[in-house]
This record gives sequence, C-alpha cells and structure tokens, in this order.
Amino acid sequence: MSGMTLALLGFPALLLLLALRIPIGVALLTIGGAGYIAMAGWMPLLGYLKTGPYALFSSYTLSVVPLFLLMGQFAAKAGISQALFTAAAAFLGHRRGGIAMAAIGGCAGFGAICGSSLATAATMAQVALPELKRHGYSGRLATGTLAAGGTLGILIPPSVVLVIYAILTEQNIASLFVAAFVPGILAALFYMLAIAVVVRLDPAAGPAGPRRNAAERLAALAAIWPVGLIFLLVIGGIYGGWFTPTEAAAVGAFGTGVLAVLRGGMRLAGLVACIKGTAEATAMIFLVLLGAELFNAFLALTRMPVEAAGIIGGSGLAPMIVLLAILALYLLLGCVMDSLSMILLTVPIFFPIVMALDFGLTPDETAIWFGILALTVVEIGLITPPVGLNVFIINQAARDVPMLETFKGVLPFLAADALRIALLLALPGLSLWLLRVM
Repeated sequence: MSGMTLALLGFPALLLLLALRIPIGVALLTIGGAGYIAMAGWMPLLGYLKTGPYALFSSYTLSVVPLFLLMGQFAAKAGISQALFTAAAAFLGHRRGGIAMAAIGGCAGFGAICGSSLATAATMAQVALPELKRHGYSGRLATGTLAAGGTLGILIPPSVVLVIYAILTEQNIASLFVAAFVPGILAALFYMLAIAVVVRLDPAAGPAGPRRNAAERLAALAAIWPVGLIFLLVIGGIYGGWFTPTEAAAVGAFGTGVLAVLRGGMRLAGLVACIKGTAEATAMIFLVLLGAELFNAFLALTRMPVEAAGIIGGSGLAPMIVLLAILALYLLLGCVMDSLSMILLTVPIFFPIVMALDFGLTPDETAIWFGILALTVVEIGLITPPVGLNVFIINQAARDVPMLETFKGVLPFLAADALRIALLLALPGLSLWLLRVM
C-alpha cells in the first residue's frame, strides 16, 4: 500500500473514532501510532516517542498557553464579564436589540482578556442571559447572540488558538495578534448589524431597555478601565518589544489575578479552583498537541502534504479556487470537530499548499492572512450543527430554550460571518493593514 493511500485512509479512520466519542487526543495518538508503525515499524516509533514529545513540550513558546488560560480563569473570578456587559448596556441598552448588542460588546471585551471561545460563551451566558430574559428578549435571539458572541474569544487577541497556529507555522505571535485585531472588531460589528436586522424584522424579539443618564454611563466606564489597561499592557507590551508573548501572558495573568482579589473577592479556594481549571484545560490541549504531532509525523512519512502541494500546484487551478476549497473543507470539519483540533490537524497539510500559491503577497503576509482566514472559518464551526460546542454550552445555561431554537437563532450570525469572510478574502488588506501601518 502506497504512503498516499495509507494517509488518505487515516482521515476516515480518525473521523470514525471521533464518531465513537473517543477523545480527539486519544484518537490522534491511535491513528498516528498505527500509521507510523505501518510506514516504519515498531522500533522507529519507539525512537520517535523517546525524543518527539520532549522536543515538543520543552518549547519555551508553549508556556504561553497555560498563562493565557490562567489569565482567563482569573478574569472570570474578577467579575470582568459583568462590568463589560454593564458598560456596553449603558450605551446600547436603550435601543431595540441593544441588550443583545451589549452582550456582543461584552463578549468582545472579555475575549480580549480570556482568549477562549468556550470560556467566553460560558461566562457571558451567566451574566447576560438573565438580563436578556428580564427585558423580554426571545429565547432564539438571546441564546443565538451569546453562542455567536462567544466565538469572538478565539479571534480577538490574545487568542490561544492563534498562538498554536503561530507555533505550528513558525510565525511571529505579535504580528498575528495585530493582524487579528481589525477582523475581530469587524466580527463584533457585523454581529451587532445582524441583531439590528433581526429586531427590525421582529421588533418583539429584542425590545428596547431604559436609557441610562450620563452619570450612570461614566460610572460604567470607570468600572472597566482596568480591563483596558491589562489589554493595552499585554498587546502593547508584546508589539512594543517590552515583553515576549510569554512574559506578556505572565503580566496579564498577574494583573487579572490582582484584579480578581481586589474586585472579585477571590480567596484561597478560588485560587485553587483557577489553578485546577487551568491545569485541566492545559492537559487537554497538550494531549491534543501530542496526538497531532504523532499524526503529522505519520503524514510526513507518507509524504502526503508534500505530494498534495505538488499536485495542486501543478493542477493549474487558480489560487483563489484552491483557497476557497480549503475554507469549505474547514466548514465541513467544523461540524464534527473543535477549533483547536482542526488547526492542529489541518495546518501542517494546508499550510504548505497555501504557501506554494501566488496571491500577490509576501510569504509572511500570505502566512498571516491565511491564519486569520482559517481562524475566522474555524470559529464558525463553534456554532454550526451538529456539534456547535458554543450552542451546547449556551443550551446548558438556557434549558428552557430548545436547542433547535438556538440553532435557528445563530442563522443571522452565520450570514454575517459569510459576508465577513467574503470581505477578508477579497480584501487581504483588512487583515494586513494595521500590521503594515505599525
């Protein structure tokens, strides 16, 4: 059996294990190990396992992952999500659909501190869902808004998934963070536009709330200045050369930790819970990393990524057609796989293909642009059926809303996502403009 055939068989075998509810990390280790044995034998696999995992996990760059996760844990304890939502509601709540728009604003702000979509969705659901219900918002719009808003957690920097992409492709983390900023803001604005359209078509779905006076708005803004300070310190410190990304993550974790003690009343039990939550999330991510490393080592033995890049490069297809096909595949994978797993599994395959195409950009710009596009499409998988992890999280918080209603509620946001992807594809400068300016 040829290497290409074996590699192509590995993907349906992996999907079969996922369908059997085998954890993604275990499934990747199983298929990767079996494929490695088939290509090279037992002894080479044992030799790889002796050195490969150590080389992977001894990387200093990876230490940024648990630090950003700890930063998100502290942010949840500090009550930052409540302050962000309150501030956004003070300025938008008096409009039709304004409380839902405030929830999107809160998700964007919390994502800038947290870096995780699932954590953003879960935390903002606790804060915003009671307010949306109290103001008479329909279950469909309320849950759809929070599910979609949660996806902003992996796009607006700092983003754990973006860090993993940077490590896989050997790109500068700071450059990717800067490039993601404009697409992240566009995502929040487009989601607010989707809410405006929904409430125009169905005014009862999102009634207006009370108007806040100037004093209440100033008080709400005063409550969120530490969030802005931490964000500027982390992102500005990285790009200004004050910190490495890992050091910036440590500074951000320390700042949010202090904030959690001073404002959230975090005590020893809360600190232990934050550390435990960070350890569990880090262990899950690192297991998936190890599985993906072994699976990709198996693919490297088959030479499938190199041969696929050569075949597509010599096919004569327009570069944009190839890119569209890759993004369409991401959408399909998003229906059955989480965002981190998709990035780990597909980037080693797709990245060489994209880098071999000519989009009129420099190699570094192509790598960054593709990373933003991939991340944008991957985030859509968090709200698409049948998996839609964000939808499941929101549905756990809103048990009185049928899951079908929540999936219907995300449809306007999926339309907004489609428009945003079209703009990012047609205008690479939207992703690269701020990077070029800075």
